[in-house]
Amino acid sequence: MAAEIHSRPQSSRPVLLSKIEGHQDAVTAALLIPKEDGVITASEDRTIRVWLKRDSGQYWPSIYHTMASPCSAMTYHHDSRRIFVGQDNGAVMEFHVSEDFNKMNFIKTYPAHQNRVSAIIFSVTSEWVVSTGHDKCVSWMCTRSGDVLGRHVFTSWASCLHMLLLAIILDRSPC
Repeated sequence: MAAEIHSRPQSSRPVLLSKIEGHQDAVTAALLIPKEDGVITASEDRTIRVWLKRDSGQYWPSIYHTMASPCSAMTYHHDSRRIFVGQDNGAVMEFHVSEDFNKMNFIKTYPAHQNRVSAIIFSVTSEWVVSTGHDKCVSWMCTRSGDVLGRHVFTSWASCLHMLLLAIILDRSPC
């Protein structure tokens, strides 16, 4: 379930304006689509859904895609309309969404991790996707070639990535 919350200027309490229901398991990511009245969700029920607000005011899925493994992390780059989804099996999958948000095409799979992916960042300038997972690694891959460019092992698994880490890693020429 994903929800849209706005606060009213005259009230200090947030007000629930819309509710999105439909996933059969935990929602692991819900991202707003910039300049659109839409939301992209990923869930442990192995689905990715693109929800658009209809004239009725209700959100309905315009894309419903089933994955091979539960979805554990997701990032979306609006200008290129690319979605990167991390899965429990360690793979990061790349998709391209059509301009009308009614079709999603598979691009490629990155063999990023040996276990659940916990976070993903995409840099369009370097064409790198960086991910971390429960295998205690941070991996960075070239989206042009699909190659794993590097990997760093930590003593425990990371739960998130920060843009500063991305800036340090990506202070190199594009792949």
